Amino acid sequence: MNDQSINTSVRTTCRTCRSTNLMLVLPMGDHPPANMFARPEQKDVPQPAFPLNTQACLDCGLIQVADQVPADFFTDYLYVPSGAATMHTHFAELASVAVERAQGGLIIDIGCNDGLMLSHANDQGGRTLGIDPAANLAKIAGERGVRVHVDFFNRATAQQIRETEGPASVITTTNTFNHIDDLHGFTEGVLDLLTDDGVFIIEVPWGKMILETNEFDNVYHEHVSELSLLSVVKLGQSVGLDVVDVTKLPVHGGSMRVFMQPAALNKTPAPIVADMLADEDAAGMTNKEAYEAFAERVHAMQESLVSMLAELKASGKTIAGYGAPAKGNTLLNYFDIGTETLDFLVDRNTLKQGLYSPGKLIPVLAPEAVMERRPDYLLVLAWNFFDEIREQMADFEAAGGKFIVPLPMPVVIP
Repeated sequence: MNDQSINTSVRTTCRTCRSTNLMLVLPMGDHPPANMFARPEQKDVPQPAFPLNTQACLDCGLIQVADQVPADFFTDYLYVPSGAATMHTHFAELASVAVERAQGGLIIDIGCNDGLMLSHANDQGGRTLGIDPAANLAKIAGERGVRVHVDFFNRATAQQIRETEGPASVITTTNTFNHIDDLHGFTEGVLDLLTDDGVFIIEVPWGKMILETNEFDNVYHEHVSELSLLSVVKLGQSVGLDVVDVTKLPVHGGSMRVFMQPAALNKTPAPIVADMLADEDAAGMTNKEAYEAFAERVHAMQESLVSMLAELKASGKTIAGYGAPAKGNTLLNYFDIGTETLDFLVDRNTLKQGLYSPGKLIPVLAPEAVMERRPDYLLVLAWNFFDEIREQMADFEAAGGKFIVPLPMPVVIP
């Protein structure tokens, strides 16, 4: 698809409904790509930084990044879901849904990452194929026994795969749909690749939860869209896919699993679809005032957290960060929190250990560093996994350590 409305620098239209009724919600200044960690030899080399401006579409409730970085920044990707035990359980459940829906047909996962979900589908007897542009992650997936087609997904890719593999009964994409600039071309490719009665399953953070719980840190250059259900409905209508069902999910601060099928089937949507659309309307997702209030709460959060950290440092306390997620880097760069405040970060993802966080260049170590260095406080940047982190850090807490959870408003635990 050649969509002349798509501008890879600054958008003037909504990615889903193509409206021009856009509102600048939260301009956050220049940020390096949130997963562009620096290697030790790169620490003193200036990193590229791009504007990070958050827009809202007042016609469909899509929250989007106006500014996009070049696509080749994401061919060597450092996020993997396997680092969180929560995600193993989550993807095993999604795999069972996909295998049941596929009924022996092909399951394709677009943005398969390290193959975690498809490895569960394979274990359950599914016939699978992954698609992902990150060659480093495709290698990890291959070691799990997951076949991966290394490429960005578009209509040409869909045609190529249909010719070699046949149509897909189920296509899934988890926390990838929100990375796509040309959502219309992407979704048309999905329709090209699906069987006539196939199902497209999208998992993304739910925009309503982002708005209501101040999750501004879900916005970064890779996450170009934070989707409302209404935005998905309107997108689907424009290409011939209907939203037929939705499941609410607790992961990532509140997500949704959206089921779409070809409009030609004329399926009656499950009641939850209308219920969630009504909830979005009640939350003001197409109202300017709701986003103005959101921005005010984010600024209040910034003032509260920065003051709290400054007071702790002034009293001689030591602070480290738990997690080096992309969302954490949005928070650190926007709130201007660096090595003057945080001694180090820890993360279970071995791909990030030994590197330095984008922008603020805070060293990332293995979690064992917490008990070795014994900071007084841990700022939980991976707040969406706090329960799991607290369990992992039981010895830290037992020794008197405390956690700072920044969202929805900063709080010290215990």
